[in-house]
Amino acid sequence: MISENNFHLGLLYLIHLLINADGIVNEHEKQALLRVKNKEKIPQPTFDEFLDEVKTKKPKEIYERGIDLINGCEDALKLRAFALLYKISEADGSVHVKEVRLLLYSVKMAEIEFNDVVAEAGKLHNY
Repeated sequence: MISENNFHLGLLYLIHLLINADGIVNEHEKQALLRVKNKEKIPQPTFDEFLDEVKTKKPKEIYERGIDLINGCEDALKLRAFALLYKISEADGSVHVKEVRLLLYSVKMAEIEFNDVVAEAGKLHNY
């Protein structure tokens, strides 16, 4: 249960940073966040905790917390998190250079191969 909660919160923190990376959060990105919440079965209390924390934390703190939480997960969940982030980066129809930079750096910090992320993302539908 702890690992699943870490996965959920870490994923939400990193999604938040990803959709804010270009300085514009559009409706497609907001909807993608809600689809992830629903498809990954993120409990409402966890989602509420996430919403409360991102209001008060600086981006660096959000990033560090998100990476720490994801790194505390088993490899399969880490890979899933980055595959979901990859899919979200495409949600608005274009991938901004800051989104790519965040994704590549985060994958490196989690010691995951980017090619594995792309392959896993290809298996995900409707995100």
